[in-house]
Amino acid sequence: REKISDGEYEVGTALPTEAQLREEFSCSRVTVRQALKLLIENGELESVQGSGTYVKENKVNYDIYQQTSFAEKWAHLNAVTHSDVVAFEITKASLTMAEALNINENDKIFYVKRVRYLDNNPITVEETWLPTEMFPDLTYQVMQGSKYHFIEKEKGMVIDRSEQEIIPVLPPQDIADLLDIDPAQPIIEKRTRGFLQGDVVFEYSRNYFKSTDYKFTLVAKRHKS
Repeated sequence: REKISDGEYEVGTALPTEAQLREEFSCSRVTVRQALKLLIENGELESVQGSGTYVKENKVNYDIYQQTSFAEKWAHLNAVTHSDVVAFEITKASLTMAEALNINENDKIFYVKRVRYLDNNPITVEETWLPTEMFPDLTYQVMQGSKYHFIEKEKGMVIDRSEQEIIPVLPPQDIADLLDIDPAQPIIEKRTRGFLQGDVVFEYSRNYFKSTDYKFTLVAKRHKS
């Protein structure tokens, strides 16, 4: 598993033979077969009859507890991240959006829609709304890079936390097109309110994730009475 994670055994390639694995890890045939069986059952490997055992494309684990930028979240992977900004405009806040951003209805807000890529794979579409009064110098070029870098390094603001909810949905046609998936394929929608220090809302966003690429893991602790 470590060698797969480190990229030594690459996705789509065959593993060494059982004999080679026994020698490499200095273990018995039974141990090697048990390990392979476990990883196959867990969906990390795939056995092809008469061909060998291959490394499967694993889902990216999204750490929901870490408030990080897109690039920071995937920095551990040997992949290039980039964003394609497909919409960048100023509009007026609806009543719903005004409530989400703690502003007045009809206040001016930015609406930005981005496709986020790992290498050339579109893995999420992000829609973001931000108050123009808070970020009057926000530009299209900024949103091609890191929004968090702009807010923290250029604006000198301190991002505190986010409140998130995750729901399974069927993608709208435009989202399905951008993610290059069938509209009948369920996706994961994450709705987020971002807060600066002082409990100030700085953004509301919706992220649409391909369920084939992502998994969300959570740790729940039982309250002690």
